[in-house]
Amino acid sequence: MQALQLDAIHQPVTLRDVPTPAPAAGEILVKLHAAALNHRDVFIQQGQYAGIKLPCTLGSDGAGEVAAHGDGVPASAPGIGARVLLNPGLRWGDNPKVQARDFVVLGMPDPGTFAEYIALPARYVQPLPAHLSFEQGAALPLAGLTAYRAAFTRAQVQAGERVLVTGVGGGVALLAAQFCAARGAEVWVTSGSEEKLARAQALGAKGGINYNAENWVKTLVQQAGGPFDVIIDSAAGPAFNALLDAAAPGGRIVFFGGTLGAIPQLPPAKVFWKQLTILGSTMGSEQDFAAMLQLVTEKQIVPVVDEVFPLGDGEAALRRLEAGAQFGKVVLKIS
Repeated sequence: MQALQLDAIHQPVTLRDVPTPAPAAGEILVKLHAAALNHRDVFIQQGQYAGIKLPCTLGSDGAGEVAAHGDGVPASAPGIGARVLLNPGLRWGDNPKVQARDFVVLGMPDPGTFAEYIALPARYVQPLPAHLSFEQGAALPLAGLTAYRAAFTRAQVQAGERVLVTGVGGGVALLAAQFCAARGAEVWVTSGSEEKLARAQALGAKGGINYNAENWVKTLVQQAGGPFDVIIDSAAGPAFNALLDAAAPGGRIVFFGGTLGAIPQLPPAKVFWKQLTILGSTMGSEQDFAAMLQLVTEKQIVPVVDEVFPLGDGEAALRRLEAGAQFGKVVLKIS
């Protein structure tokens, strides 16, 4: 089979022939039709990720068809030919509050989805929601799982609450906005792009603001009719302090990333006087994944696909993601 592999950091990925995996006992072999990129793939390529082990087939998100079963696969598992997608969070563990020490994300060190086939334990292979194409399905797993856990398991977003999602345009932020709107929350967004703000509103956001604007917090709070019950963020860094001003008394701020780095000089009085709750979140449990799929199916939510590249153009796809110009997920089509 063909797979897109990274041999060393700061090197382009290479499409090459590798052995097709055979499903071991309890595993399902999936013929992949689409795989989506995540910033994790770019970070590994740049050497900015912990525990890098190369060479490796990258890719955490995939959708395809069941090609074969290993011995002992449960009868309840998807059958041969079933349309499926993959849960990228492996070995979460028994504690729903936090991942186990041996938790890993699919696609390094384990072989990932930038390939024609992949074999995984049956528990991580789930039916693809019927209303989604393979490309749309591939755009869902990691981003959807991260967004669902941040919004509902951690921040406990409720219908009618005012929610701010920062940096809309990336896959997780977009799905967080879509999920919260589908659950009846009033969603507002930020972006450095006026076009992305307009597109987010077309997907259900009530409004938004460019975070490069002067006094954007004050302006947005006025537009929204008040501060925010929940703020969902992935940037952290110096901009995080502005979120303290945007949060309502008793509000919750949840963040699942730190693309802008450490949070400097967090003013404690703003946190304790406003009775704020600051929450960390990442990926999610198998229960989170099942609940996310149920929401997507019930509300017929469709992840946004930015651009589709053939598998052989994986390097160009990585560069598009690195440039940050995307709106939604960058996807590889696997023939």
